[in-house]
Amino acid sequence: VQLVESGGGLVQPGGSLRLSCAASGFTFSNYDMSWYRQAPGKERELVAAIKGPGGSTNYADSMKGRFFISRDNAKNTVYLQMNSLKPEDTAMYFCNARSRLLSWYELWGQGTQVTVSS
Repeated sequence: VQLVESGGGLVQPGGSLRLSCAASGFTFSNYDMSWYRQAPGKERELVAAIKGPGGSTNYADSMKGRFFISRDNAKNTVYLQMNSLKPEDTAMYFCNARSRLLSWYELWGQGTQVTVSS
């Protein structure tokens, strides 16, 4: 049972990145998926979330219109498309899976670093 993030890296301000989170070992469609981020010295914050079967989404206000979350249930993968990146988007980005059947049960990935700098 695991979540593995990928796609992070160094990007210039205004650039784009697409993060991926590959899930294995559980029934992916039964889980709501989210992306969180944590910058040094700051608390972890929700970036975006997507429901399991229906795929409804929600975003933190500062990411609306720039970040887009999607999922491919056939590939057991959730994505985060990040556009118009700003230096303040620099953080470790984490994938989270929360069971729709047992809401207290959740999984975390190890994180992928995103650095926005010129």
